[in-house]
Amino acid sequence: MSNTKNFHMTSEEFRRQGKQMIDWIADYYETVEKYPVLSQMHPGEISHQLPLDPPSESESMEQIMSDVNSIIMPGITHWQSPSFFAYFPANTSGPSILGDLLSSGLGVQGMLWATSPACTELETRVLDWLAEMLQLPEKFKSTSTGGAVIQDTASSAALSALLAARERKTNYQTNDSGCLGNLVAYISEQTHSSVEKAVKIAGIGRNNLRLIGVDEKLAMRTDLLEKAIEQDLVNGLVPFFVCATIGTTSTNAMDPLTEIGHICQQYQLWLHIDAAMSGTAAICPEYRFILNGVELADSFSFNPHKWMFTNFDCNCFFIADRSSLIKTLSILPEYLKNQATESGAVIDYRDWHIQLGRRFRSLKLWFVIRNYGVNGLRHHIREHVRLAQEFAGWIRTSNDFELVAPAPLNLVCFAHKKGNDFNRKLLETINREGKMYFTHTIIKDQFVLRMCIAQTHTQAQHVLQAWETIIKTVSELTI
Repeated sequence: MSNTKNFHMTSEEFRRQGKQMIDWIADYYETVEKYPVLSQMHPGEISHQLPLDPPSESESMEQIMSDVNSIIMPGITHWQSPSFFAYFPANTSGPSILGDLLSSGLGVQGMLWATSPACTELETRVLDWLAEMLQLPEKFKSTSTGGAVIQDTASSAALSALLAARERKTNYQTNDSGCLGNLVAYISEQTHSSVEKAVKIAGIGRNNLRLIGVDEKLAMRTDLLEKAIEQDLVNGLVPFFVCATIGTTSTNAMDPLTEIGHICQQYQLWLHIDAAMSGTAAICPEYRFILNGVELADSFSFNPHKWMFTNFDCNCFFIADRSSLIKTLSILPEYLKNQATESGAVIDYRDWHIQLGRRFRSLKLWFVIRNYGVNGLRHHIREHVRLAQEFAGWIRTSNDFELVAPAPLNLVCFAHKKGNDFNRKLLETINREGKMYFTHTIIKDQFVLRMCIAQTHTQAQHVLQAWETIIKTVSELTI
C-alpha cells in the first residue's frame, strides 16, 4: 500500500462542499439587497487583511468561506443587485451559473474540434440559433460563407474584426512583411474606447484613427464620415475600417447603420457593428429595427453577458466571410495537426480569435436559451425597457430634472437643472448611502447621471425606490 499523501479533495468532500456552495449562492441572491450596492471599502482595506505569504499547510473550506464572508464580501460591489443601475448590465441567472459550473467541471480546452467535438459543434449551433433570434442575414450563419464564435468580450471581437479588415485591405501582406502602410480607421466620438485600444494593438496607430462628430442624438454623422474619408484619400492614405455602434456605453446612442454601410461599400471599407450594449433587444421583434442595415456589415458582435442573463464572459462575434478571419489568424504548428483539421470538415475555433485556448462557454448560453425560451427572454427584455421608459417619463414631467439624451431602450441619461456641481454631489451622496448605485457621463460639458435598468431581478419597486431616493436626496442637499 502506498504511503504517498494525497492532498486532493475527495469526491465525497467535493459533493458536500459543492452543495454548500450552491446553498451559499442561493442565499446570496435571496439576501443581496441587504448589502450596500457599491462597496464602501477604502483602498488597501482588503489587502491589509490578507497574509503576505501563502499558507504552507492545507486549510479547510470552512476557514476559506469564513474569510470570504468577513474579508471578501465587504469588498464586493454587487453587480447582481436589483438596485445596480450603474455602467452597463452584467447580469447572470440560475441556468447560466449552472451551465458555467458544468463547464468548469468538465474542464474542456476547446481550441480544436478534436479536443472536444461537442464544445465546437454546440457553439456553432447555438450561435446559429442566435442569428435566427436576432434575424441576422444568412451570411452570418455557419451554413453560409460566414459564421460566429464566442469571444470573451466585445473588445476582443473589435480587435479580431480590425485585424481581418487590415489583412483584407493589404491583401494579407502584413502577415508576412509587417508593413502596414497608411491605413486609417473611423469611429464616432461616442465609440467605446476598446476600438482605440484595438487600433493601437493592431499597429494602425492612434494618429490614424479618426473620431467622427455626432448629431443631436449623439449618433455618428455620415456627412462628416464621408468628408474624412475623402480627405484621407486626397492625402494618400488608405481608409479601411469603420466601427458603428448600436447602443453606445455612454448614452445608448444608435449610429445610422444603413447610411454608414453604403459609404463603406462605396469606398470598400470593412464595417464592424458593435452592439455590445443593446444588441440583445433585437431578440424582440418590435426592437429589431435597431439592427436595420446589419446586412451591409462585414462583422457584428453583441454581449449576452450584458443583457441576456448569461454570466460574464460571453461575446458573440458574427462574420460574413469566415475565410478572411481564418486566413488572418490561423497558424498551425505541428503539435496541433490532426486528421479532423486536415480533412477540412470541421471548425477549429482557435482560428477565429486572438487566443489559442478557449472555455466551453456555449454551455451556459445553451442552458439560458433552453431554460428561458425565446419568449421568456423577450418577456424580461420588454419589462426592462418598460421600466426605463416609465422612469424617463418621470424625468420628463419633473420640474427639476431634464433628459439629456434620447432614451430608446433601457438607459436613461438625466440631470438636475441646478448644474454640474449639484449633480455631482447628488450622485456621490446616493452612492455613499449604498442603497443603489449610479454612474455618470459627460455630454457637451454637462455632468449627467445614468440610470441603466437591466439586472436580472430588477422590478418596478426598485425603480420606484430609486426615484424616491433621488427626490429625497435632492430635498436634503445644499450646495
